[in-house]
Amino acid sequence: MPHYHKLGNIPHKRHTQFRKPDGSLYSEQLFSTEGFSSNSTLLYHCHPPTEILKVDKPYSVAPRIAEEKMLKHRSFQGFNIQPVNDFLKSRKPVLVNSDCHIVLAAPSQSMTDYFYKNADADELIFIHEGSGVLHTQYGQLPFGYGDYLLVPRGTIYQIKFTGTENRLFIVESFSPIRYPKRYLSQYGQLLEHAPYCERDIRQPQNLETIDEAGDFLIRIKKKGVMYPIHYAHHPFDVVGWDGCEYPFAFSIHDFEPITGRVHQPPPVHQTFEGHNFVVCSFCPRLFDYHPESIPAPYNHSNIDSDEVLYYVDGDFMSRKHVTRGMITLHPGGIPHGPHPGAVEKSIGAKETKELAVMVDTFHPLQITEDALGIEDEGYVMSWAE
Repeated sequence: MPHYHKLGNIPHKRHTQFRKPDGSLYSEQLFSTEGFSSNSTLLYHCHPPTEILKVDKPYSVAPRIAEEKMLKHRSFQGFNIQPVNDFLKSRKPVLVNSDCHIVLAAPSQSMTDYFYKNADADELIFIHEGSGVLHTQYGQLPFGYGDYLLVPRGTIYQIKFTGTENRLFIVESFSPIRYPKRYLSQYGQLLEHAPYCERDIRQPQNLETIDEAGDFLIRIKKKGVMYPIHYAHHPFDVVGWDGCEYPFAFSIHDFEPITGRVHQPPPVHQTFEGHNFVVCSFCPRLFDYHPESIPAPYNHSNIDSDEVLYYVDGDFMSRKHVTRGMITLHPGGIPHGPHPGAVEKSIGAKETKELAVMVDTFHPLQITEDALGIEDEGYVMSWAE
């Protein structure tokens, strides 16, 4: 999805001899998430990326499903997910289906003694609290509050935090996460009407080649199972790479809201898309400027999608009792809309300071045991207040 980029040293032609100062060959690797038919990157390693020392016993990390079917508005207090030292153990899937998993995490320590690879899913990691650097074979991506980190499936990474107070909202997608097609020219450039452009995309920097032999543990997730595999050389032994498939960062604060004379529908907030779901960013913006406009959103039917809204910061005039890190789930099949009194109260308002991430899925979501542990059970009756 990103445009062409390169870092480090690469040969003049691909698939040709590229030798080290001692005369031996660097090891070329093609990285792609859709075989040979879509975007890819070529990486050049000091050593073959295939040298396995041993494989430890795999273990399950599959979500524990509590409810497969339901038709009720739900709410969850995301900040009630308790901090956990280890990054992988901190990740708690809360809403899942066959297209994506929605995960909350509150890791308090950096990854230091292992690396991680998600072999199943692209990861969209939204940084709600905390800062640090994402380390990959492609280089480093500094991140902070409000950043989306898009990590293509199969990327080996370590995430290093600057502090212990970290809150993450993660979407694992079993299809590639892309820019919305309507934002792109037929040649792949972001168009003038898109709410962001290539200048807003932050690419990896500071490529560091670590040429070390030893025992390097990579935890690889595949089909709900974690496979601990030990490799003979450091995975970040890349001297150069080029291509169009790599992790990148995009700040929600660089999203430029699309507004109009009357209330605009949710698709104007769309930021990314996957197969059977979309991700939207609700950002501070001016309200509608028709003299009789109603800024509050209208009731809508939600027949064909489950709507998940993750509240980040600000004041949400359409909802009562909103807290930071709160998640609402409005399932397809029943309408939802502003809480009582919110419509009349919104008239005359000039702007909103709200900040939120929305995930609309076109197949129903299942609720996990971790989600039940943080549920606000009275939310379904909040429209009756």
